[in-house]
Amino acid sequence: MDKLELKGRWNELKGKAKQQYAELTDDDVKYEEGKDDELIGRIQTRLGKTKDEVVEWIRSLG
Repeated sequence: MDKLELKGRWNELKGKAKQQYAELTDDDVKYEEGKDDELIGRIQTRLGKTKDEVVEWIRSLG
């Protein structure tokens, strides 16, 4: 899996993410530079999806 390139765009994308999945909290979508895997893991846990599903879903938001 290549890097998601979230830096700089995540504020826009997290709004879209929370619109699609109301169960996502601010803590679930909190992005810290260099911690992409933690972000994906939190979303994966909350939504009950695989890592690949979460990555593809995040890519589809952009």
